[in-house]
This record gives sequence, structure tokens and C-alpha cells, in this order.
Amino acid sequence: MKTSIVFGIAALLAFVSFSQTTFAIEAEQEPGPPQIPEPSPTPEPIKIPTPAPAPDPFPKESESEKIKRLTEENDNLKQQNKNLQNQISSLNNEKSRLQEEILELNNSIQSLKEIILEQIRVTIDLVNQLKEIIYEKVFSPTIQL
Repeated sequence: MKTSIVFGIAALLAFVSFSQTTFAIEAEQEPGPPQIPEPSPTPEPIKIPTPAPAPDPFPKESESEKIKRLTEENDNLKQQNKNLQNQISSLNNEKSRLQEEILELNNSIQSLKEIILEQIRVTIDLVNQLKEIIYEKVFSPTIQL
């Protein structure tokens, strides 16, 4: 029995060492080139859709209908032009009125500035007079003592 155990261990060691060298040899081998894929069929190109023909803008319009339509369009455009000119004139009037109002406000501001400056001058004069009075009435007699 001891012999069979020793023989079994020796066989196992031999097998393990042999398998390690086999795995090492397999690990050192270079990989082969990848497989070339089979060509796939080329897809069909997308076809450009054919555009629908443009409709006739004035289908089968007679000359008299055409003249009538163009006359109506012309009248509408003339009316729009007149309305726009009226708007322009009213806006010009409003602009001139606002400019006059701005001038009046600027004049009012200027006069208010002058009034404020005069009030400041008067206040400064009053303060100076008060200083003189306080100095004469309070400090003068105490300094002379």
C-alpha cells in the first residue's frame, strides 16, 4: 500500500509538471490572424423621389379674368398704400407733439434747477448769519471774560 501511495504521488507530480509545461507552450504561441468575414451584399441605393409637377398658379384663366384679378389686387394695394400714408402722417404729428412736450419739460427742469440753486444760496446765507449771531451773542462775551 505504501508503494502504491508513493507511486501515485510520483505519477501525480509528473502529470502536474508535464501539464504546466504544456500550458506554458500553448500560452507562448502567437494568435493566428482573425478570420476574414464573408462579404455582405451591397445595399441598394436609395432612389430620389420624383417631384410632383408644380401646379399651374392660374389654371385656365381667361384674359378678362386675369385683368379683373389684377385690377382687384391693384386696388387692394392702393388702399393699403393710402392707409400706410395716413399712419405715417399721424405718426409724424405725434412725433412733433412729443418733441414740443420734451422741450417744455426741459424748460421746466431748467427753471427748477435755477430755483433750487437760489434756495441753496439763501439757505447758506441764513446759516452764515446764524453763525455770526451765535458767535457775537454767545462766544464773544465769554471770550472777553
